[in-house]
Amino acid sequence: MAFRPAIPERDGASLDPWTADEIVMRLEDTVDGWSSWSAIHQNYDGPWRDLVRHSGRVLQALTFAPTGAIVAAPTTSLPEAVGGGRNWDYRYTWVRDASLTMAALWVAACPDEANKFFGFLADAAALTQSASDLQILFGIGGERDLSEWELPHLAGWRGSRPVRVGNGAWRQRQLDVYGELLSAAQRLIDELGELDPATRRFLVAAADTAASRWQEDDHGIWEIRGRPRPFVYSKLMCWVALDSAVALAAELDASDRMDHWVAVRDDIRTAILERGWNERIGAFTQAFDSDDLDASNLMLAITGFLPANDPRMKATIDITARRLTDKHGRVYRYLANDGLAGDEGTFLLCTFWLAQAQALAGDVEAATATFERAIAAINDVGLLAEEVNSESGEMIGNFPQAFSHIGLINAAWAITEARDRAARP
Repeated sequence: MAFRPAIPERDGASLDPWTADEIVMRLEDTVDGWSSWSAIHQNYDGPWRDLVRHSGRVLQALTFAPTGAIVAAPTTSLPEAVGGGRNWDYRYTWVRDASLTMAALWVAACPDEANKFFGFLADAAALTQSASDLQILFGIGGERDLSEWELPHLAGWRGSRPVRVGNGAWRQRQLDVYGELLSAAQRLIDELGELDPATRRFLVAAADTAASRWQEDDHGIWEIRGRPRPFVYSKLMCWVALDSAVALAAELDASDRMDHWVAVRDDIRTAILERGWNERIGAFTQAFDSDDLDASNLMLAITGFLPANDPRMKATIDITARRLTDKHGRVYRYLANDGLAGDEGTFLLCTFWLAQAQALAGDVEAATATFERAIAAINDVGLLAEEVNSESGEMIGNFPQAFSHIGLINAAWAITEARDRAARP
């Protein structure tokens, strides 16, 4: 970033406030820095160009430059329902969210800090037991103990208690992280260049873990605070981990593992098709042998596990649009009981997922309409929270939320690609 070096440094011990001139200079320096970064790194010119580029800047701003960590959101305890208790601290680096952020930046901006991000994860994993037991989130400095505390002396936003610091999900098992991690590495391999030995070992261990643990139950992408279950999304992302590892085998210096990775990948595929599909419901469901719908199954098409126009996939897309949406057409994550009191709003990432899946299925008109419903929530400075209240239409949850801006970028890109395909003979 080409920030101007003209602002004089102050004595670190001084408590004197900045003068009006210094404030103006720092504001101008910040604007110049972001403008130069955008000019150098952003070249997306498809539909919704300004929104996509702005979302790219939001994701870049969620990156902690000294370590390469990427936070899920810069806030804590903004509720999923006003006055409710679904209030979480998102000021940490989730392996999943950060990996998806890097992949989205591939579309919206050149992810020039990809090496630093993967180095951060490799270092953090090295400080734990190994990549085979990878913690799912870390502090921005690589901190591992993120024990969750309630602060009862704080009233919370609009009376939404409790206010929490830390996040108990750091102790959960979430097997999908290996898929997001390796998929991002595959997408960003040109930016990563030749992988250093530590990163290579880390990614190989991640693939081996997906191969050895994919049959285990876990807490899933939504971090449901109940008993572990065989979530379809988690199985899918283990398949993605191995599919990406096979494609990266040469770069990982792991050609000797390819046969094993391919065999396990095929076993996972068979299990998902046999136990993830519910003939009676007519869709892929939240977990093996379950009757509950889950918007994360739209990723079966987005990851390329099945073509979006496969009859089972198309049925899942259609039933999600019919039965997992509110009256405004925005998408809930799921409607099943998750063991927590209270309700939540529609999830913007899931709404963008629906638009992306519809675009992949060739239904550009429906995809565009779904996308427009999601971006209607954007505030006056172009930011998105995690969710939208179905009744009031106001944004709720932590803010700004990386997930939502990731979804916007990927859905816009998918619709652009679908329009291009439709225009070709």
